[in-house]
Amino acid sequence: MKTKILFFLLLGMLAGAQTNRFFYEYKFIPDSNNKEDVKKEMMLLDINKAGSAYYSHDKFVADSTSRADLQKQINSGSGNISINRRERPGQVSYKVTKSYPEFKTYLFTNISTDKYKILEDKKPEWKILPDKQKIGEYNAQKAVTSYGGREWTAWFSSDIPFQDGPYKFYGLPGLIVKLEDSTGSHIMTLVGNKTISTPAEENEAQLPDNVRILGMGTKELEITKDQYKKVWKAYVNDPTKNMREMMMKNVGDSNTKMVFKMKTQDGKELSDPNQVFKEMEKRTKESLQKNNNPIEPDLTK
Repeated sequence: MKTKILFFLLLGMLAGAQTNRFFYEYKFIPDSNNKEDVKKEMMLLDINKAGSAYYSHDKFVADSTSRADLQKQINSGSGNISINRRERPGQVSYKVTKSYPEFKTYLFTNISTDKYKILEDKKPEWKILPDKQKIGEYNAQKAVTSYGGREWTAWFSSDIPFQDGPYKFYGLPGLIVKLEDSTGSHIMTLVGNKTISTPAEENEAQLPDNVRILGMGTKELEITKDQYKKVWKAYVNDPTKNMREMMMKNVGDSNTKMVFKMKTQDGKELSDPNQVFKEMEKRTKESLQKNNNPIEPDLTK
């Protein structure tokens, strides 16, 4: 049975219009001070002849649904646009792409309302060990590496002849079917796969010229890891700086009306910009304290 599955995967690659989608169960501990709180997210690794993309299934679905809803509102011509928070927006917001054959790797992520595309300048340096074991239905072999501020153990299977894996990891003689850091804080395990038609690239909704939505309509800014670290430190020190600057730029512009609204945790609605910013800063700092255990600590040092 496995031989047929692998043959089908390879046949899809040769056909050129197929994508091999691998499903990884990602277990992670966001707060190193609360190791009992283990989160789960289904991650997708899409592989085709051009490269691979690793991203959250829930976020992909939520983004696609929101994009379709927004375009429907724009097309209606009513003049009113409502952006609603999805019930399952996804817990993992980043995306990683690798382009073949050189495995040029990019991390796509957001800080506040800004989007970034970060080029990876290091590749995993593996030490392949003789240890072998069964991971699910696959025969796997052990390899270890030090990467991004963590010590990692990978199990790869030459039964699946792709030198790729979850997140930024690649370069082993077979697909990585399980990956775990030494603290047990981040574990990615292959749980399934299927062959699909290569999905068309999704474009953002076309907003009217007089409408601006935070986080939409802007392209990713390509930066280095060192530049990203500086941006991250500035954000941690002042989480609402971007929002305040955006408001100041539009003060006095009679053609622009910015409306700030949010609800506190007890349900009170805030509309005064200063109160909104204060509440945003409070929530962001609380979130940062509870999300102190990132997959790549070196990026946030």
